[in-house]
Amino acid sequence: NYLRSRMIALVSPNTNSSSFLLTGFSGLEQQYPWISVPFSTIYAVVLLGNCLVLYVIWTEPSLHQPMFYFLAMLAVTDLCMGLSTVNTVLGILLGLIQEISLDFCITQSYFIHGLSFMESSVLLTMAFDRYIAICNPLRYSSILTNSRIIKIGLTILGRSFFFITPPIIRLKYFHYCHPHILSHSFCLHQDLLRLACSDIRFNSYYALMLVICTLLLDAVLILFSYVLILKSVLSIASQEERHKSFQTCISHICAVLVFYIPIISLTMVHRFGKHLSPVVHVLMGNIYILFPPLMNPIIYSIKIHQIRSRMLRLFSLKIC
Repeated sequence: NYLRSRMIALVSPNTNSSSFLLTGFSGLEQQYPWISVPFSTIYAVVLLGNCLVLYVIWTEPSLHQPMFYFLAMLAVTDLCMGLSTVNTVLGILLGLIQEISLDFCITQSYFIHGLSFMESSVLLTMAFDRYIAICNPLRYSSILTNSRIIKIGLTILGRSFFFITPPIIRLKYFHYCHPHILSHSFCLHQDLLRLACSDIRFNSYYALMLVICTLLLDAVLILFSYVLILKSVLSIASQEERHKSFQTCISHICAVLVFYIPIISLTMVHRFGKHLSPVVHVLMGNIYILFPPLMNPIIYSIKIHQIRSRMLRLFSLKIC
């Protein structure tokens, strides 16, 4: 009875409740115990995989190089993305929670969007790293010094979380008169805007500008860096050297695709998929959140020889 009354209160217009109902896989509630198994496995792989990458980089002195420092930044970002959503996604599937408070919702959206911008920034930095390594190898170590890498890391952190603060803070002071039902099993900025009856023009325009100046700009710069890399590689006479140069970029290209394809797909579903089942929207939202953190440690463990050999050595020691 309490749960029923809470749901009625949350879906009623002009409600003053500060709680929001999370959306799972509508119509599949009876299958939640089964659906929770693959999701729990995915989260376990996300957490263990990224922790393992960080452990290998931390404990192997030969990996204390700029390329692997940037990879560690990517692993930390993916790890935090998993931690920021695990409680609500698994909480719904395991029947532990159905709703969250406004403060928790705002905090979660802050970290989700901040970490998305951070992942984009790290991928751009990794593209810059590959550009220097291939196009200007003699100056690589003098350009990417440890102090400069620390400054780059702090810049990424500031760029990712500082500029999203104004619109996120404003969410706290909006009046939410529409039914308090979120469209995902986690909280997003655009979801709260959809439920608000206040003037949201600043948040809408600011968010659009932020996406253009971060995600879109980063994608353009990454593409431009690979045009320069391709031009440099094609000028190399030796076919073996060309192949070696391309091999160092494959893992990064895969990571870029793994990040941007779910974002583009989710945007297309939101923009043109109004007629689609809510389950599709929820599934695409979870792919956007979980696919990059799941795939990145797998990609880098397979494609980068130093990481792969160190992991195999680590597991062989455990087995012995």
